[in-house]
Amino acid sequence: MKSFIVIAAITLLASAPVRSQALVDPSKVAPEYREAAEKRRAEQLRQRECALKADLEKVLPRDRTAFLNQCLDTLAAKQ
Repeated sequence: MKSFIVIAAITLLASAPVRSQALVDPSKVAPEYREAAEKRRAEQLRQRECALKADLEKVLPRDRTAFLNQCLDTLAAKQ
């Protein structure tokens, strides 16, 4: 039993932490894919902006998806 606990602890400590997706850098993408990378980066920035608004307004987890969708729709309508 102790060996199982030790192995489980080592496995948990050895695993890498999961991180959020990094922002796309259009300058590090092949020229033929640069336009798509710029669009993806703009979308990521909009998503982060809405997530920050949700955090600042302390939106409950159960309401977060609806809030984010509404925020993204509002930003899309402005453009």
